Amino acid sequence: MRLEIGNIFIKDVEFGPETKVKEGVLYVNKQELMSFIGGDERLKSINIDIAKPGEETRILPVKDVIEPRVKVEGSGGIFPGFISKVDMVGQGRTNVLKGAAVVTTGKIVGFQEGIIDMSGEGAKYTPFSKTFNIVISCEPQDGVKQHEHEEAVRMVGFKAAAFLGMAGKDVKPDEVKVFETLPLGEQVKKYPALPKVVYIYMLQSQGLLHDTYVYGVDAKKILPTFVYPTEVFDGAIVSGNCVSACDKNPTYVHQNHPIIEDLYSKDGKDYNFLGCIITNENVYLADKERSSNYTAKLAEFIGADAAIVSEEGFGNPDADLVMNCNKLEAKGIKTVLVTDEYAGRDGSSQSLADSTSKGDAVVTAGNANELVNLPPMKKVIGYPEVANVIAGGFSGALHDDGSITAELQVITGSTSEVGFDNLSAKGF
Repeated sequence: MRLEIGNIFIKDVEFGPETKVKEGVLYVNKQELMSFIGGDERLKSINIDIAKPGEETRILPVKDVIEPRVKVEGSGGIFPGFISKVDMVGQGRTNVLKGAAVVTTGKIVGFQEGIIDMSGEGAKYTPFSKTFNIVISCEPQDGVKQHEHEEAVRMVGFKAAAFLGMAGKDVKPDEVKVFETLPLGEQVKKYPALPKVVYIYMLQSQGLLHDTYVYGVDAKKILPTFVYPTEVFDGAIVSGNCVSACDKNPTYVHQNHPIIEDLYSKDGKDYNFLGCIITNENVYLADKERSSNYTAKLAEFIGADAAIVSEEGFGNPDADLVMNCNKLEAKGIKTVLVTDEYAGRDGSSQSLADSTSKGDAVVTAGNANELVNLPPMKKVIGYPEVANVIAGGFSGALHDDGSITAELQVITGSTSEVGFDNLSAKGF
């Protein structure tokens, strides 16, 4: 498949009488957007704010972050299985409002939600302090169950991103990036002298409120599957989970997957990038065994010489990560793992809940238990008291002056296990 991504660089977002992009500014007709995303009886109210880089604004609890996009050529549409029909995506042309993002918030859905600070110390740790955020606050009706609340907020976010993306449909992109993966047999023959690399893409799927969707299907219901990498860029995979903010993959991260983009950048130079195997993270041992067995079988079947494996979440999924590593290595497939650490606030505890001697090539995204002090903000969109209960927070995390002391775990995207973050390592 060959996909063109047309990036339209957004330099500002403003409310206006018409939803459009003009000279790099996204203007949003607030009432039209409200009308487009409204109507879900499970929601009591919806409100829309704008949060810009550098402002003294805090958003919490953050549910999801989504990039506005629109399909302009080729099959399928935006968010297949949710907004569009379940047609294959990953080919043609998709225009992107690069620099804009939809952020969903409101009453907390599950305790594993996060914080985005648009300035100050917290802004250093989240990539979404640099985006122009259209923040949608959704308040549920009394008595709505958590999984229904999550679904309602998720759909509002997707609808908003689709609505805003339409503003870029007839706009000439500032740049066009091209990504292409041939059918497997042709891809293998294209670079016969180079090592063949596959990306093992672990999707969070540990149960209720720990969901990721593939073409609208809950990933816990799938067997590991081989997909074109371009399908990922084109919205085939979306977030529906409430796992810890630091290392969950918001929908925006799936749409802009850095591991896949990096693999494409050296395809045909250092290696032959065959594509992606998506697999799930399960709760029970038998399911973990089934998925890891199937993942290793697929990697062997397509003839991979090496694999990169990334995790989403921590604790229980560490076992899935290790199983994938052991079984790939047992088949002679050289494996690199990408994860983060929960090593205690002083960094001296065991980093992962499981380990293996075969995991001798590991990239860490940082220690999510490290404490950070977040200064007070002039504006808070959402509920500041949530800082006392979300994962990484604790009773007393929120101080009287509005500042917060908590673990990095509370910051959206701070230790991204696919590398969509700002942390790095420095040698001494």
